[in-house]
Amino acid sequence: MSDKSERLQRWLARAGAAPSRRKAEAWIVDGRVTVNGEVAQLGSKVPPGAEVRLDDTPITRAGRATVLMLHKPAGVLSSVGDDRGRRTVMDLVPAVPGLHPVGRLDLDSEGLLLLTDDGELTQRLTHPRYQ
Repeated sequence: MSDKSERLQRWLARAGAAPSRRKAEAWIVDGRVTVNGEVAQLGSKVPPGAEVRLDDTPITRAGRATVLMLHKPAGVLSSVGDDRGRRTVMDLVPAVPGLHPVGRLDLDSEGLLLLTDDGELTQRLTHPRYQ
């Protein structure tokens, strides 16, 4: 029998409730997250079907990851945001919590770019360990 539970901070990030696992960890440490009515601790796991709440608001998790293919035009940044106000690939796709580009293309380059909300997929596609 396999354990299908998942670390809470990862669960929150994948649900789109937290912009990152680090932010989710901060919420957990601050006592803002409950799992099945119990205040969560760092290292808590979420079993299938558990009720997770942030500031007493229920958090639901979509069952599947989003993966988009985009033909990035020249002059658009392969980034989630830009502090100089330039156009990014996020301006070209629907708003999906946690969506981010997988890899990068230069500002003046154009071509296929994947975007996903699945951190595991991003890791498998970009980390040198996976060649």
